[in-house]
Amino acid sequence: MDTWTEGFGQEGGLFRRLREACAADWRAYTWHPFVQGLSDGTLPLAAFRRYLIQDYLFLIHFARAEALAVFKAESVEAMREKAEAIRAILAETEMHLRYCASWGLTEADVRAAPESAETVSYTRYVIDRGLAGDILDLEVALAPCTVGYAEVAQRILADPRRRAEGNPYQSWIDTYADPGYQAMAKAAAARIDALGESHGGHARFAGLSATFAEAARLEARFWQQGLDAAEGDMVPHEKVQR
Repeated sequence: MDTWTEGFGQEGGLFRRLREACAADWRAYTWHPFVQGLSDGTLPLAAFRRYLIQDYLFLIHFARAEALAVFKAESVEAMREKAEAIRAILAETEMHLRYCASWGLTEADVRAAPESAETVSYTRYVIDRGLAGDILDLEVALAPCTVGYAEVAQRILADPRRRAEGNPYQSWIDTYADPGYQAMAKAAAARIDALGESHGGHARFAGLSATFAEAARLEARFWQQGLDAAEGDMVPHEKVQR
């Protein structure tokens, strides 16, 4: 077990078991070259702009998946929790548009952009798992996004090569390093552990593990689309200034 598991989930709980079962895919996602570029400030602007647009489109479907979780929830308390998550995501979409504007992307640019193949494949996979399965299947598909971004922020903050001063991506890093976001991620991991106990997670581990690993791989591909976009429109990192 590495130190990154310590903040999320309980030892022996379902979340840590899922993460450990796909350790290589998980690290490829949470320490992808895109993330490393965020950390040291060298990520090409074209890569970040592509990511920002697609991430907005992703958030729309993420809210739909959380709405499905309200339907799948098995208690009023869980329904309230998920309803609050939907409100938070929809508020985040508005903040996301303002953030895009600060990088020269208008709301019209973002809304008019077509969904990439990576966005379609990831979001529809999560929704499909929720439609086909129960609340545990859906939450396991959602967790790599929610918890993974919290770990990404922690990895960046611990990176000895991190550009702490003048990093053009510092505001993005701050968003996911924020104590509020970190607490939300810990709650998501704890929910996986609790659902694992109440919904037979041990007996279903093989299937749940396959879902979790695939979501992690889809997250890595989501980062990669930004780097692929930058190959044809490379912006030297010295010019990435705000």
